[in-house]
Amino acid sequence: MATPSVTRSGRLRAWMLEGLSDMGKGRPSRPKEPAADAGHQGQPWYRVMCLTGVDYFSTLGYQPGIAALAAGLLSPVATIVLVIVTLAGALPVYRRVAEESPHGEGSIAMLSRLLSFWKGKLFVLTLLGFAATDFLITITLSAADASTHLVENPHLESALHDKQVLITMILIALLGAVFLKGFLEAIGVAVALVGVYLGLNVIVVVTGLWHVLTEGHVVTDWTAALTTEHGNIFAMVGVALLVFPKLALGLSGFETGVAVMPHVKGDPSDTEAAPTGRIRGTKKLLTTAALVMSVFLITTSFITTVLIPQREFESGGDANGRALAYLAHEYLGNTFGTVYDVSTTLILWFAGASAMAGLLNLMPRYLPKYGMAPHWARAVRPMVIVFTLIAFLVTWIFDADVDAQGGAYATGVLVLICSAAIAVTIAARKAGQRGWTIGFGIISAVFLYTTVVNIIERPDGVKIGACFIAGIILVSLLSRLGRAFELRVTHVELDDMAERFIQDISRRTPRFIANEPDERDVAEYRDKTEQIRADNDLPDTQDFVFIEVTVTDPSEFEAGLTVRGEVMHDRYRVLTVESSSVPNALAALLLHARDLTGVRPHIYFEWTEGNPFANFFRFFLFGRGEVAPTTREILREAEPDRERRPRVHVG
Repeated sequence: MATPSVTRSGRLRAWMLEGLSDMGKGRPSRPKEPAADAGHQGQPWYRVMCLTGVDYFSTLGYQPGIAALAAGLLSPVATIVLVIVTLAGALPVYRRVAEESPHGEGSIAMLSRLLSFWKGKLFVLTLLGFAATDFLITITLSAADASTHLVENPHLESALHDKQVLITMILIALLGAVFLKGFLEAIGVAVALVGVYLGLNVIVVVTGLWHVLTEGHVVTDWTAALTTEHGNIFAMVGVALLVFPKLALGLSGFETGVAVMPHVKGDPSDTEAAPTGRIRGTKKLLTTAALVMSVFLITTSFITTVLIPQREFESGGDANGRALAYLAHEYLGNTFGTVYDVSTTLILWFAGASAMAGLLNLMPRYLPKYGMAPHWARAVRPMVIVFTLIAFLVTWIFDADVDAQGGAYATGVLVLICSAAIAVTIAARKAGQRGWTIGFGIISAVFLYTTVVNIIERPDGVKIGACFIAGIILVSLLSRLGRAFELRVTHVELDDMAERFIQDISRRTPRFIANEPDERDVAEYRDKTEQIRADNDLPDTQDFVFIEVTVTDPSEFEAGLTVRGEVMHDRYRVLTVESSSVPNALAALLLHARDLTGVRPHIYFEWTEGNPFANFFRFFLFGRGEVAPTTREILREAEPDRERRPRVHVG
C-alpha cells in the first residue's frame, strides 16, 4: 500500500525540481560548446517591454498620490525633475548596462568582476540584499495597492472592509501559483494588461485635461497658492530638488528592464558572446518605456494636483494611494471607475510577476554558483515558494500598507540604480571614454545624493534592506558550510601530455602523489617519492605521477578544471592544476582518471600538521588545510560505492 504514496512523492519531487541542473553533483564531464544565441528565439522588444511595463507603468496606480504627499502643490514641478533625471540619468545608464551585461545579470555582474576573493562575494551578497528588497517590496507593495483599489471601490467597500491584508495575501498566493504553473504565457498576458491599462489612463488623462481647460480657475488657484507658499520659481525649483528623493519610486522598472533581456528576440546572427540584436532591442525597450512613462508622469501629477483637494491625498482620504482612480470615479462615473479599478488591480498584481521574474533571474544565478544556497535553489518552483512565503511575512509586518513600504521600495530602487551608475562609470573609464566617464560620474553623484537623502529621511528602508542582507549572508554561509564536502568541479579537461600520463600509468596500478609545490627542484621530487614509499611500505618498482594544485580564488565554489602534464628534470611526471580548492581538484581528477581508464586510482598524502579545526577553516576559507581527509570525504560523497571509489592513503 505504500507504493502509490512513494510514487506520488517521487512525482512531486520531480515536478518541484524540474529543470534543475546537475552541475556540481556526481562526476564532472567535458563542457558543452557554447551554442548560438538563436536569434529566432524570444519575443519582439515591444512585447517584452510590456513585461517590464507591468512593473514600471503600474506605478501610475500610486505614484501621483505619493508625489502629492511628498511635494504637495509642487508635485508637477518635482515630477518634471524626476523625468529629467530619468531621461538624462537612469536611461543612459541602463542602456550602457544592456551593452555590458546582455544576459540579464545587470549591474551586479559588472561590479562583481571588479572584486575577487571573499570581499567580492560579500559585496555581491550585499547588492543582492538590496535587489531582494526592491523586487520583494515590489510584489508586496503592488499587491497591497491592488487590494486598496478593490477595498475602496464604492461597489465593494462595504463587503471588503477591513480585509485588505487577506486580499493582499490572496493576490500574492495567486502570483506564486502562476509561477508554479509556468511562466511561458506571461508576456502575452502582460501585453494585454499594459495595453488596456494605458488605454484607460489615456482616457482619464484626456478627461482630466479637459476639465482643467474648461475650469480655468483651478490652474489660477493652483499657481496663486504656489506663489503664496514658495514666493518665486527659483524657490519652487529648489524645494522640488529637495523633495525629489521622495519621488524615487517613479524610477522603478529599469533594473527589471535589464533582467528580462534574455526574453528579447535578437538577430539570426546573434551569438551568446555578441547578442547585438538583443542589445539593440533592449535599448529600444528601455527608451520607449521611459518616454511613455515620462509623459504619463507629468500629465497625471498635474491633473491630480489641480483637480483633487490636498486633504484627499492624506491617510484615510479617498485619493490616498489611488489618485487616478479617484478622478476616474469623479469624472467618468462609477461604472468606468470600476473598470479602471479592475484594470489597475490586475496590472498591480501582475507587476509582482515582473519582480518575481527578476528574483528568479538573479538569485539562482549567483547563490548556488557561490555555494551559498542549496542545490535545489537552481530550480524555479522551490524558489517561488520561498519568495512567496517571504512576501507573506512582509505583508503581515507592514499590514499591507502602501505608504509604509514606500521607503523600503525607494531604497532598494535607488541602491540598484547607484550600483548601475557606478558600474557604467568604471566601464567607461576602463574603455578610455573620457566624456562618458565624466557624464556617468555626474549621474552617479546625483543618485548617490538621492540615495543618502532618502536613507536619512526614511531609514526604515535601509533597515529592511539590512535585514535582507543579513538573512542572505547568514543563509549563504551556512549553506556554504553545509556544502563544504560537495564535489563542485563542473568539468575536467586534460591536455595531450596529461592524458598520456594517465593512460600510461593505468596499465599498472595508477598511483598519484599529492604534492604541494615548493622549489620544484630534483631534491623535492626525489625526497617526496622516497618518503611516500617508506610511509606506505611500497617497493621501488612502483612508479608515480605527481599532482600539484595551485589555489586561485578560494571563494569561488564551482569551476572547471584544466590539467596540464609536464616532465620535470627529465624524470618526474607532474600534472599541474589551478583550482579554488585543493581537495576538490584532487577528487575530481581522480574520478575523471577512473572513468577515463576504467581502473581505480590510488593517491598518497602526508598528514597535515596542526589543529584539525583550524585546518578545516583554512580549507573552508582558503581552499587549503586538511587536504587528505577532506579529499577522502569529497570522494565518499561523490561515489557511494566503495569498490569504485578511488583509494586514499595517508602516511
